[in-house]
Amino acid sequence: MTVFKAFWKILNKNKFIIIMYTAFLIGFGGFNMQTSENTTSYVATKPDILIVNYDEEKGITKDLIRYISDNSNIVDIADNEEARNDALFYRDVNYIIYIPENYNNDFMDGKNPKIDIKSTGDYQSSFAEMLVTRYVKVANIYQRMVKDEDELINKINDTLSKETEVEITSKLDTNGLSKAAFYYNFASYSILAALVYVIALILSSFKNKNIHKRTTVSKTHYRTINRQLLLSNCILSIILWLFYVVLSFILIGKVMFSTQGLMYLLNSFVFTMCATTMALLIGNLVTNKDAINGIVNVVALGSSFLCGAFVPMEWLPDSVLKIAHLLPTYYYISTNETLKTLEEFNFETLKPIITNMAIILGFAVLFMILSNVVSKKKRKIA
Repeated sequence: MTVFKAFWKILNKNKFIIIMYTAFLIGFGGFNMQTSENTTSYVATKPDILIVNYDEEKGITKDLIRYISDNSNIVDIADNEEARNDALFYRDVNYIIYIPENYNNDFMDGKNPKIDIKSTGDYQSSFAEMLVTRYVKVANIYQRMVKDEDELINKINDTLSKETEVEITSKLDTNGLSKAAFYYNFASYSILAALVYVIALILSSFKNKNIHKRTTVSKTHYRTINRQLLLSNCILSIILWLFYVVLSFILIGKVMFSTQGLMYLLNSFVFTMCATTMALLIGNLVTNKDAINGIVNVVALGSSFLCGAFVPMEWLPDSVLKIAHLLPTYYYISTNETLKTLEEFNFETLKPIITNMAIILGFAVLFMILSNVVSKKKRKIA
């Protein structure tokens, strides 16, 4: 038990490292996960539209203007093209509609006159375009069958007045699950950095020449020493994981009691075990304590930036994500992102999650094999 006691004594001297990375997790995680009310209602926002009408305001032209006015915010801009362009640039208006001269008569004659537009290209301008397209399409259909203008307008309005009720059937707590995903994504950095730094530092202490000579001549077999070190490292990892789990229940709340929450715990546990084996490999490779800090920055920060812990995956270029596939953190974060939108749990929906966890465990086995190979070679050299 001498090795076991020495391990925890060295850990106690370096506990500030774990406290520091935990503070990062609480600070950045807590800042991003401010409590907000979850909403399950849908409200269509009205775009800001400017109508430039070169036709007489009568018939179809008048009805088109009325329809757009009822479904948008009509904006008044100075009557010149420079002012209109400035309004688009500064987002004072999302969409400009130019109704051409003689539009009403040309439409009734079946000439399908063109309506020119200018837009900001954002989602509100897309909604405005949908309004115009919807009216014109319905009007063109009825124009082929109805020649009386008043009857035509009545049929158009009757059709456009029919609305579809939107019912949100998803019962997911999307706000809570998004917070859980962010917390556990960022936790990958804290877990990896803390374990790599502490375990590598402790192993380097055991590789000190004087200590190494004492353990070599002692009655304790090297395999017993390695087992005690492995057991100590695993206990440390589990304690750290449990601590971060408790923090997640405090910071995130009731969503952690859901099936998705339990999956987040399982995924983080698998990743913690993988991080432990990676730390053991690095600890066996590195004997210089001064180099450990740099290695932590490369391994923990590098994988966090590449795999989406700090920057969402959807914002990362494809070239970066291809490189990220070589790291276990990618599969861990990919699972977290899948879980926040997962509603049904069956083999098909869980298949990608199971695959990701299997890959992470595969990395863990690989790191353990490499760690044993490195350890044996160094022991022979010694």
